Amino acid sequence: MGSFFSSDSTPEKPSSSSEPSSVLTFHSSPRWQLHFNSVKETSQLMVIDFSASWCGPCKFMEPVLNGMAAKFTEVQFVKLDVDELPDVAQEFGVQGMPTFVLLKKGKEVDRVVGAQKNDLEKKIEKHRDLVAAT
Repeated sequence: MGSFFSSDSTPEKPSSSSEPSSVLTFHSSPRWQLHFNSVKETSQLMVIDFSASWCGPCKFMEPVLNGMAAKFTEVQFVKLDVDELPDVAQEFGVQGMPTFVLLKKGKEVDRVVGAQKNDLEKKIEKHRDLVAAT
């Protein structure tokens, strides 16, 4: 009650706590399509998190995904709610949640189904390195 800010931490805070999440979120198919069309020709790795607000494992993965977005700044992270964008989920063949689709140049290069944070991180590292090498 007496203090506005804690000054116990070091002056330089980790980006995940001092900045908003760098995970992009889209709530309409046209906006998603515009974004997807603008980046699908680039060699940058994109990770799409297909989730739902009612999905327990999706909620578990949310801070994990935010942490990965802070760690892998050269990778683009996108979160899409399957209830808001069912057509996009269908287009990518999403059948369970969370589903993480890894894209490069608009094409799927890998996929992780379920709250498999270690699997997801390994696949991001693998494909991120492939992008950096090209």
